[in-house]
Amino acid sequence: MTQLYTGDGKGKTTAAAGLALRALGNGFGVLFVQFMKGRPSGEVDMLARCGGERIRILREWNEHFVVGEPNEREVGMVRSLWERTVRRVAEDTPDLLVLDEVVVAIVCGLLEEERLLRFLRERPASMEVVMTGRGASQRLIEASDLVTRMQKVKHYYDRGQRARRGIEY
Repeated sequence: MTQLYTGDGKGKTTAAAGLALRALGNGFGVLFVQFMKGRPSGEVDMLARCGGERIRILREWNEHFVVGEPNEREVGMVRSLWERTVRRVAEDTPDLLVLDEVVVAIVCGLLEEERLLRFLRERPASMEVVMTGRGASQRLIEASDLVTRMQKVKHYYDRGQRARRGIEY
């Protein structure tokens, strides 16, 4: 199946990480790929500790937000990470593939949506895929078997609260 967690509410990565922990707890192999995230985070640390040899984590980002048109370095980081992901899937098909923030990478113009859609059509049938990120297109929604839209009703970011260690990362 293909799952998509989108919307402007908090919890998309948290839900994907929780599913990865559940899969690991059941002996599944997991490939957890984070697009556009580079700073140390509690979920990545715990997945690595809990997963041992059953998890691979791929990340490549300089921790900066994309403002306006992406530059060559940003595009290069995402494309390099995508190529590493595709190679890893081909070499050792995981039971669960999490593509965290892949939707944002598409929205920002760092990865072509058609590449992701083609991958979803051609992937091994046994592999569950979870995608996260704000702004999923209708095409991504239609390509998914399960879509959860996180809706922000109220958020402390709107009052100027910054991301907190242990809660947001």
